[in-house]
Amino acid sequence: MNNIISKTESAYEYPLLIKQLFLAPVEDRPEEQIIYRDETAISYRLWRERVHKLANALESVGVTHGSTVAMLDWDSHRYLECYYAVPMMGAVLHMINMRLSPEQLAYTIEHAEDDVIICHADFLPLLEAIKGRIAEGRKFIIIDENGVVTDSALKIEGEYEVMLAEASSHYDFPDFDENTRATTFYTTGTTGLPKGVYFSHRQMVLHTLVNTVSLSSPSVQGRMHRESVYMPMTPMFHVHAWGIPYIATYLGIKQVYPGKYEPAMLLKLLVTHKVTFSHCVPTILHLILKSPAAAQFDLSNWSVIIGGAALPKAMTLMALERGIDVFGGYGMSETAPVLSISHLSSAETELPPEEQAALRSRTGKPVGLTQLRIVDEEGKDVPRDDKTPGEIIVRSPYLTQGYLKDNVHSEKLWEGGWLHTNDVACINEQGSVRIVDRTKDVIKVGGEWLGSLEIEDVIARHEGVSEVAVIAFPDDQWGEVPMAIVVTAEGAEVSESEVKQTVKASVDSGVLPREAITLKVRFADAISKTSVGKTNKVALREQFLS
Repeated sequence: MNNIISKTESAYEYPLLIKQLFLAPVEDRPEEQIIYRDETAISYRLWRERVHKLANALESVGVTHGSTVAMLDWDSHRYLECYYAVPMMGAVLHMINMRLSPEQLAYTIEHAEDDVIICHADFLPLLEAIKGRIAEGRKFIIIDENGVVTDSALKIEGEYEVMLAEASSHYDFPDFDENTRATTFYTTGTTGLPKGVYFSHRQMVLHTLVNTVSLSSPSVQGRMHRESVYMPMTPMFHVHAWGIPYIATYLGIKQVYPGKYEPAMLLKLLVTHKVTFSHCVPTILHLILKSPAAAQFDLSNWSVIIGGAALPKAMTLMALERGIDVFGGYGMSETAPVLSISHLSSAETELPPEEQAALRSRTGKPVGLTQLRIVDEEGKDVPRDDKTPGEIIVRSPYLTQGYLKDNVHSEKLWEGGWLHTNDVACINEQGSVRIVDRTKDVIKVGGEWLGSLEIEDVIARHEGVSEVAVIAFPDDQWGEVPMAIVVTAEGAEVSESEVKQTVKASVDSGVLPREAITLKVRFADAISKTSVGKTNKVALREQFLS
């Protein structure tokens, strides 16, 4: 029997469009504020008018359903306006990574088929430098903090604030298919051309709803709720700033946008506005924790979710000492991104710091509507013993359905009907995941898998170590052995034997597998990073294996 529901002719189907998050937040707070650096404070009432004005301004320069609008700005209220206005028009928002090389920048603009590019004046030289590599006909809107249209060889349609001031404050955002593409951005990895990932309105709404529940349901720890004050410390071009600005706006809470990431400004905003919830990669948290200025402030009301790279236990302990509620999360560009969060129960928050750090540093348990498996090379689920490694594969309603215009890599990504993350992890009896490496970074010592992240975590706890990365080093006897690239803390003296002894002590206590004692050590002034702040192990291998 067919039980598909019948539709009353006059009934409204309510498509899952981003405009529904805009029109129906959890709580309407028109006078709540959205802050930009220490320069601008606007109410939600005014911000919503600006979203309408932006849509009208874009329409005036030819943006229609199906157009692509690119954004190149610091983290700001303007970026948040684009998060809504562009896709709600039925256009696609392309979030440009300003850290790309000129070749990659030109490639992504052409590949995404940008029609209009909104660009902060600070980044105008980047676009002018590649003018000859991108097709003519593109239109540019300049963001100038002083409202001035800068002279340029590019086709400038106007200045952002001036155009909004001249636009109507009402735009009738239409209904359309919820599977319409809403956003596109590019994941650079470390080799090859950037790959475009894309998400529909339906996917972005479901990601927002699922993770609103995920972050608001814990009883005591890692909570984001209606009374939170939110400040992103992850670039808005990077996976929708992990999708959390959509959650913050849906909840109607105070938001603080720091613009260009400067430690002094981040700290000033954090303290002045009493920020309670942020997210960042470990590098940013490290800057805050090591800042002499930060030492004089009480950060005990601050919750920070760490992603993009493993959360070292040493950093977790340092944050806990300051009273910071720090915890790990996991996802990737292809997953919109949140897949799992490491929340603690009430009882677990009463554990000693060492035990808490071990839990908070894990990848955590999958969020709602996410099926997560860890499988061996034959595709079979590994035991839940927290020791046997395998690859994480997932299914969820908000995973990219492929790479833009790239069927070969799309099929590889979705081989067997599961999205392959290329992350190697273990899982325990409670279903909590612990990532040990990327598949391409796993070290095979005498045929046994050895995760580089576990060794990095042990070495990072040495008080004289500022940063560390572990890569595979070819070895005639073992095939491969781990090699630690160590950056010492300012003023510290650390020897190779000290590092090796630190690792050996962890092997003797059973924390690390015995293969870790084959470790080699090299010292460096800095660790190479990718454009989104992750350790660039490809560059490290090129540097140290040559």
